[in-house]
Amino acid sequence: MQVIGVIPARYASTRFPGKPLANIGGRSMIQRVYEQVSEAKTLSKVVVATDDERILTHVRNFGGTAVMTSERHPSGTDRCAEVISMPAYRGFDAAVNIQGDEPFIQPFQIDMLVSALWFHKNLKIVTLAKKIDTIETLTNENMVKVAFDLHFKAVYFSRHPIPFVRGTPVKDWLQQTTFYKHIGLYAFKTDVLQQLAVLKPSRLEMAESLEQLRWLENGYEIGIALTDLETIGIDTPEDVAKIQHFL
Repeated sequence: MQVIGVIPARYASTRFPGKPLANIGGRSMIQRVYEQVSEAKTLSKVVVATDDERILTHVRNFGGTAVMTSERHPSGTDRCAEVISMPAYRGFDAAVNIQGDEPFIQPFQIDMLVSALWFHKNLKIVTLAKKIDTIETLTNENMVKVAFDLHFKAVYFSRHPIPFVRGTPVKDWLQQTTFYKHIGLYAFKTDVLQQLAVLKPSRLEMAESLEQLRWLENGYEIGIALTDLETIGIDTPEDVAKIQHFL
């Protein structure tokens, strides 16, 4: 199976303009992500998909592959779909959408998703989840939670803790049941990725501001692979200072 890894990278950001070019211990964030992703054994190609000439030039200067995509894309998924529609990148069986703001993404996690997509022939979309260990993560609306069924297929994603534990104070919920954090790394069969890109925004998606709910509402199944490894996203300039010890 031929798999392309796509790293969407926008320059514009409300909380952190120019985030892909932020200096993380002597290298830009996008370079660190690119180098980590390139270590994945299951990827045949890695490409940065951007809408900004500064990012395009920077990636090419450190020896990476980058392409320009439309400024109008509302999500990284749409940007990935444009890449696989380009003549140079047609013919891939699957694509992995990798967040451009997680400089410590582990190659093994990418390989895990691709392997799940390969061995479970009926799956078209696979993503990651990790057990939640702290009440701070559970109640943080920026940390998306996921509930899945006995066959490891997603039932729902939410910014609110799911499930609700009736008759128990929130501070004690972790002692009552297991919760999972969603890690926003996706592997898609390329035919399905192209289908997702033309779906209209849905009711649940707009309520939670989570595009994966659009896919569920339209009947697409999302497989869940579990990981014990934590990922560290960078959303603000202050986050850069907080992650120095991970270097």
